[in-house]
Amino acid sequence: MDETEFWELVDDTREAAEGDPEEQADLLVERLVQLDPDMVLDFARHFEARFNRAYTWDLWGAAWVLLDGASDDAFDFFRCWLIGQGREVYEGAVHDPDSLADLLGEFDEEIDGDGEELGYAADEAYEQLTGTVAPDLGIAPAPAEPEGTPLDFENERALAERYPLLWERFRE
Repeated sequence: MDETEFWELVDDTREAAEGDPEEQADLLVERLVQLDPDMVLDFARHFEARFNRAYTWDLWGAAWVLLDGASDDAFDFFRCWLIGQGREVYEGAVHDPDSLADLLGEFDEEIDGDGEELGYAADEAYEQLTGTVAPDLGIAPAPAEPEGTPLDFENERALAERYPLLWERFRE
């Protein structure tokens, strides 16, 4: 599976789920079990690489503003959700986290921002196909700390200055 096929699966399932991340995860599992196990592992590698790439202080700060706070786990689930939003939103957010204010359409705090189940879709599909747990993906693990300069998430003034578009749309 190449990068284009990865993003097509993400986009197709998001559109079919009408943006609901839990429904998207279920649809993703359904689609992945139609592939061979090696393709499912390829999908998992693409997902994990993007998950790790999004482990930055800047993106965590954006998630903090958007979600009105984001613990370690909440930021993990946010990164899964971000991948589920598709290539344009993901790449835009990784490049400029404040751009999420313009990249995101409607944002429902009840369902958006948490894509925990998306992070398990490939593992679940692989296990359904093979009856075994997915092997190590053979990619570099995420760094111990997020990339970039740490931010003080409790300093609202600093967050408003760093993320003016997100702050205006989601906090004021």
